[in-house]
Amino acid sequence: MTSGDAHPHPFVEHTGGACPPTLGLVLAGGLARRMGGGDKALVAIGGVPILDRVLRQLKPACTQVIINANGDAARFARYGLPVVADGVPDFVGPLAGVLAGLDWAAQHAPDITWLVSAPADCPFLPDDLITRLHATRLALGKPLACARSRGWRHPVIGLWPIALRGDLRHALVNEGLRKIEVWSARHGVAIADWPAEPFDPFFNTNTPEDVAEAEHIAARHAA
Repeated sequence: MTSGDAHPHPFVEHTGGACPPTLGLVLAGGLARRMGGGDKALVAIGGVPILDRVLRQLKPACTQVIINANGDAARFARYGLPVVADGVPDFVGPLAGVLAGLDWAAQHAPDITWLVSAPADCPFLPDDLITRLHATRLALGKPLACARSRGWRHPVIGLWPIALRGDLRHALVNEGLRKIEVWSARHGVAIADWPAEPFDPFFNTNTPEDVAEAEHIAARHAA
């Protein structure tokens, strides 16, 4: 906080350098149209399903981890994690998945104050994802944080205070809002930067060509 921040946002909490209780949310609810359907989360890169890779990065820094997915939850049964479907119908996008995670936390884990979201199609998430997001939103006095690389924001890779779930629900249900950056701009979002060399840690696999490129990255960099 700078000397000019006399009135910090009410959802910005100070933790003395430690991450507060944080729920990890893997967003696996997309329709994967550009992959021809199916679950991008279960595509293997370097012999390891992308979902396994994402969980490997989230679990150490999270109090608990859940999966947001629609359809038959049994396909994720081997992970032994709660699978939460969108509460807003018609596949309205990742904000519905975030809201499902916020609602789940409020009901099942009331001691958790924050949620970190990451898509199930990013096989190379950085080790310091959660700690850097928390540090950045604290340093800038913002209630939200999201990742950026190569000058591009990744709005679905971010931190969300559980306390804003009512506002998000209103925006989705009553306003029909669908764009994450429009909603987050209302509250203030801190941008945390990561280098994109030797490869972009937020590379995502939307197409078969992306999968081939991810295999190349994994082989070349032992990632």
